[in-house]
Amino acid sequence: MQTVLFACTHNAGRSQMAAAWFQRLADPGKAQAISAGTEPAARVHPAVVAAMREVGIELEGVRPRLLTAELARGASLLVTMGCGERCPHVPGLRRLDWELEDPKDQPLARVRAIRDRIRELVCELLRAEGWGRPGPAEQPAR
Repeated sequence: MQTVLFACTHNAGRSQMAAAWFQRLADPGKAQAISAGTEPAARVHPAVVAAMREVGIELEGVRPRLLTAELARGASLLVTMGCGERCPHVPGLRRLDWELEDPKDQPLARVRAIRDRIRELVCELLRAEGWGRPGPAEQPAR
């Protein structure tokens, strides 16, 4: 079982969407996702909750969490969200950086575009690593 750690600064937008898409689209027998941030916010951004709800993924009760050494220890891959120098770094862990706009304080239409781009990147990762479920990862977003 592989664990992908999606991380950003506040763990309130991009990393939450990425982990949620990953959990929805990955073969649970091959890989799982967790998300965290170096300075976690108090809650997931309301527009992110709304945009994900539109595609049937509920983030209302999800709380941002702190990226700790213990949490990172179980991961096989770190995916950061384009937060530049503030992006988390975990020594010894393979890392990908996805350049993504921060959804914080963005209008819902922009958050939807970010959500859809994150889904595309998750699908690409699942295909590249062979972690996708048969079928759903190839279907268009709702």
